[in-house]
Amino acid sequence: MSRLSESGGKPILCYVTDRRLLHGIETTHAREALMQKIEWAALAGIDWIQIREKDLSGRERALLARGALKCRAKSSTSDGTRTRVLVNDRLDVALAEGTGGVHLGEYSLPVQEVKGHVDSCGERKDFLIGVSCHSLEAAKSAASGGADYIFFGPVFATPSKAAYGAPQGLERLKEVCRAVCVPVIAIGGITLANAPACLSAGARGLAAIRLFQDAPDLPSCVRALKDLTV
Repeated sequence: MSRLSESGGKPILCYVTDRRLLHGIETTHAREALMQKIEWAALAGIDWIQIREKDLSGRERALLARGALKCRAKSSTSDGTRTRVLVNDRLDVALAEGTGGVHLGEYSLPVQEVKGHVDSCGERKDFLIGVSCHSLEAAKSAASGGADYIFFGPVFATPSKAAYGAPQGLERLKEVCRAVCVPVIAIGGITLANAPACLSAGARGLAAIRLFQDAPDLPSCVRALKDLTV
């Protein structure tokens, strides 16, 4: 069974960062603008913030994670906990900066290897290991390998996930949710309009870039999603 029990029965909301999708921002100012988005997300009560920024070096991602953790100190989610900061792929950065977990790509280090390393460091008490999955087989493998949660998608069409193939759809999401014993977070084209259908299919939460990064009124968006039933 999963170790994950946060969010008090409400859907887990995860803002996945991507500074390259920020509109009207010059490249030289993108990181400062992203940090502002991270701070707003934490203050709005987003449960998780995943530092994605795959093109940045480990040092640069560490600086973003450090800044996100400072924002976390001022945050409070709907169940009274603090926003959790996750680092995409870089386990070394996640452990060095003391973040709340690492998020692995489908072809990153095997989850069993990561879990064993984290266990040996004595960090497992409050450190989550998640995996992005794009098929039922990958989801089953990640869950059996010890992942605390999985991202599954793209559920709907979205430019940022086009490289992962055609949308999986709600029926495949439902199939995955029924097949694994860890929380499934739906990702890919998530909107306020289709979020209820994802949760009805069995998803434990929702992950998105544009839904949170481009929201004109992020606190209202978060409140609306938190009112949905898991």
